[in-house]
Amino acid sequence: MTAPGVAGESGGATQGRGRRFARWLYPRRRAQLWLLLAVPVLWIGVVYLGSLLILLLNAFWAKDSFTGNVTPFDWTLKAFTDIFTHPVYAIVAGRTLLIALLVTITDAVLAFPIAYYMARVATPRRRGALVVAVLLPLWAAYLVKVFAWRTILQGNGFLSWVLSPFGIPGPGLHELPNAWLVLSYLWLPYMILPIYAGLERIPNSLLEASADLGAKTGTTFRRVILPLAFPAVVAGSIFTFSLSLGDYIVPDLVADAKFIGNLIYDNSALGNLPLAAAYSLIPIAIMLLYLFAARRLGAFESL
Repeated sequence: MTAPGVAGESGGATQGRGRRFARWLYPRRRAQLWLLLAVPVLWIGVVYLGSLLILLLNAFWAKDSFTGNVTPFDWTLKAFTDIFTHPVYAIVAGRTLLIALLVTITDAVLAFPIAYYMARVATPRRRGALVVAVLLPLWAAYLVKVFAWRTILQGNGFLSWVLSPFGIPGPGLHELPNAWLVLSYLWLPYMILPIYAGLERIPNSLLEASADLGAKTGTTFRRVILPLAFPAVVAGSIFTFSLSLGDYIVPDLVADAKFIGNLIYDNSALGNLPLAAAYSLIPIAIMLLYLFAARRLGAFESL
């Protein structure tokens, strides 16, 4: 049993060391920053980047054709050879990239007038209601929204019922444009919010100066508003493009089509981890190029 005096001395020594450490740390802002970021940086470095590194290493490991077992550190380029020699992988990658670009363009065209009205026209009360309306779909579960669209688009679904009096057949669940439609719906809020924030940051004084110089409304929009809001559009496109590029549930449920994510999932489920890892390098490379271009266009300052 520890004597009270000894316990008091131990506690006082601990407090003394704590005060000395606090006095040493107080003027050192960089040390404070590193201590604050140590845990999240360690988490990202070990858990996220570490698992990503292991995934990428799998692309260069050999897979036994008889047992199906992957041999770590048995280096080979067979997975990359399979990807570049079978045209199906290039077709799927091109299809995925095309839909991601179409979704991004569609959301930008739809989001800009909505965001412009919210930021420059609507009253504060109406603006708050519109922000809630934009955010409201995000509160619903992703799969619930996808299955709702599946019900709408299927052969005897709501859309077929609406089109049947005009003699127009419903699209069914095998058309590729279904993926474009559903993905555009899902990621539209991610485009509206950055554009809204970018438009709201434009000073009214610039618009007044443009009007004072004799510019018409259309000229002010083309020469002042659109260039200043363009980085925000690119910032929103990062979300819509990346989310569409990596999605594999929507094309499987509403379009009966294969995207990059579907082939990665299928090969992983079949135990062909080297091929899945090698194919996953394609969206990673595409996103790195896209982020580099977005950074050059000033999108990161609008996030």
